Amino acid sequence: MDIFDKVASNMGPLGQYADQGYGYFSFPKLEGDISNHMYFRGKPVIVWSLNNYLGLANHPEVRQADTEASERFGLAAPMGARMMSGQTSYHQQLEQELAAFERKESAYLLNYGYMGMVSIIDAMLDRHDVVVYDSESHACILDGLRLHIGKRFVYPHNDLEKFESQIKHAKKVADSSGGGILVITEGVFGMPGDLGNLKGILQFKEKYGFRLLVDDAHGFGTMGNTGAGTSEEQDVMDGVDVYFGTFAKAMAGIGAFVASEKRIIKSLTFNMRSQIYAKSLPLPMVVGSLKRLDMIRTHPELREKLWTIVNALQSGLRANGFDIGHTQSPVTPVFLKGGVIEVTQVITDLRENFGIFCSGVIYPVVPKGVIMIRLIPTASHTLEDVNITISAFAEVRKNLDSGKYASGGIPPLADKF
Repeated sequence: MDIFDKVASNMGPLGQYADQGYGYFSFPKLEGDISNHMYFRGKPVIVWSLNNYLGLANHPEVRQADTEASERFGLAAPMGARMMSGQTSYHQQLEQELAAFERKESAYLLNYGYMGMVSIIDAMLDRHDVVVYDSESHACILDGLRLHIGKRFVYPHNDLEKFESQIKHAKKVADSSGGGILVITEGVFGMPGDLGNLKGILQFKEKYGFRLLVDDAHGFGTMGNTGAGTSEEQDVMDGVDVYFGTFAKAMAGIGAFVASEKRIIKSLTFNMRSQIYAKSLPLPMVVGSLKRLDMIRTHPELREKLWTIVNALQSGLRANGFDIGHTQSPVTPVFLKGGVIEVTQVITDLRENFGIFCSGVIYPVVPKGVIMIRLIPTASHTLEDVNITISAFAEVRKNLDSGKYASGGIPPLADKF
């Protein structure tokens, strides 16, 4: 069989809907300045799909820092990988400030969060080691685990009883193989919005002798008294051995970092293949990230505004009878009943008739017969945005319950894709 024929015919679970949804449900174009209000297909919409938690994407101080850095350095500098020719004092400064912020000895910048997490796992483990991880872990963690040729054990999401059962198995294997144990979980789980039970996991640490790696992509900048993340929120910063954060969420940028003991960061620096063989982060992003980190530290009102919107949205949805699961973070899922037809109709109705831009997911991300509409509140949103959105959701639920969507009540838009 020709490899092109095979690839073209195997579109996968997402690609099977490419012809019906491209440009609308997949790869939609939001236009205008990044904000709570943008344009979709020429119409103004309230946007709830951007991880711009603190509103830094278009904050004037951040825009100025980005502009000045771009004018000074251009987008090419530095040329080369960090190890060869891409090292700068700005990269080192950002690493030092991130380490101090997370109360770790050292930190290292990563070009992208996804690739960075894959490389962290790959660099930390050999065939003798054992991994125990949460079943709802992000795809970057799962892809990293695919590179691990040793044993791995998964436990049901946040189930501490099953976690202990799996860590017992892991310890037996590790004791036999002479390896170590790495536990991996997330700080904030990006779909349901609940928190990894870091404090609960850590109660087993001394007994079973594992190390804990936390992916806190959605927690960094949003959780904790200072924004240092979920480990700060749960008062377990010292118990987290390896802390991972990304710049793509609260920092509204590109890149990521890993923080830990100095000896661990030193080892990762020389062994993370996705960083060793990749060009260094451009200086405008590094200098811009220094500014963003400073904003997180010195402007707590941004995080306070975020949580004002979060609390208003989540309490308002609950008061109107909506199921938003067990979220403990800004991530706000709304669970409805339906399948492929219903979710396309719900999303279309919200966008076309109510001016609300949000995204929906169905099986296999959530159980069959369930629709999850995922809302991301930010510091850029207003209480008026919240009220308009809750009212729109109430009307859409009426249409859903009446069966209007099942019969295709909203005109199809396939001719415009």
